This record gives sequence, C-alpha cells and structure tokens, in this order.
Amino acid sequence: MKYGIVAFPSKKLQDLANTYRKRYDSHYTKITPHITLKEAFEADESEISKISDTIEKIASNFEPLKIHATKVSSFFPTTNVIYFKIEQTEQLTNLYEELKSQINLGQPKHVFAPHITIAQDITASEHDDIFGQLRMIGVNEHDTIDRIHLLYQLEDGSWTTFETYRLTGDEN
Repeated sequence: MKYGIVAFPSKKLQDLANTYRKRYDSHYTKITPHITLKEAFEADESEISKISDTIEKIASNFEPLKIHATKVSSFFPTTNVIYFKIEQTEQLTNLYEELKSQINLGQPKHVFAPHITIAQDITASEHDDIFGQLRMIGVNEHDTIDRIHLLYQLEDGSWTTFETYRLTGDEN
C-alpha cells in the first residue's frame, strides 16, 4: 500500500489554496491542501505499525510548526506546478530530515522545498497565464500546525488519514 506523511495547514489557509485548486489542480478531489513531509512510499501491514510508532516518537520531540506562506511560486521549467511557497525554517527542515532518516523507505525524488500546491497538470500556456495572475495577487499567511498525518492511498487515487500525531515536544 502507498503511504505519505503530510502537515495540513489551518482551515483558513486551506480555503485560500482551494480557491485556486478547484480550478487549476487535477488532484483537488484527491487530497486536502498540505505540505508534504515524506513523499509517497510503499509499506505493508507488518511495517506500518512500526512506522507509525516511529512517527509518534518524532512528533513528540517537535513543537507545533510555525509556518509562513510567503509568495506564489512555480517549479517551471521542471514541471508546470504552481504553489504557495512555505518559508523553510530550521524547525521544518529538522522535522523533514528526522522523518527521512528514521523512515528510510525510498529516496526522495526532489529536494525538500516546503510548499502547498495550488495548480498542477496544466499546459505551458495555462501555466504562464495563471502564474502571472497569481504572482501579482501573492500570499502572505502565517499559520501554526500542531499535528502531522500518516496518509494512505485508496484505490481511486485519493488519500485519507491513517493516523494523526500531535507535535508536543519543546525542542529545547
């Protein structure tokens, strides 16, 4: 089965992302706006309880994430994905690195660039038009995320929560 680890921002930031996603993101109905902390990986039932325990231990060492969506950006020319750029803090990087090293299943396909996707699977001309518009509108949202989630993929391609972990540590 396919799993992934994400952080969901507040409803306010999700609603803002969804105003664009419902028009420009082919995955709009498959998953809620999120920050990917561990890309999709394969695991079976015997592995997943150990992975879940590991995530719980990691979450207990981190305090709630303070995030800042600073601008609308794009992965063009690599791919026609438009996103809210999340400022890469030491805390967010440390959480990502801890999850990557403790749950060593598959190598990441991309360098960690925290973001919330707002448009994907669009043509190059759509990308240019949409990106130009959204970049002018911009984004500047601060948020606190107090939990991370282990998701699994259903047969229809949508993702649902397997387990939720509260970020309860003090990191000091």
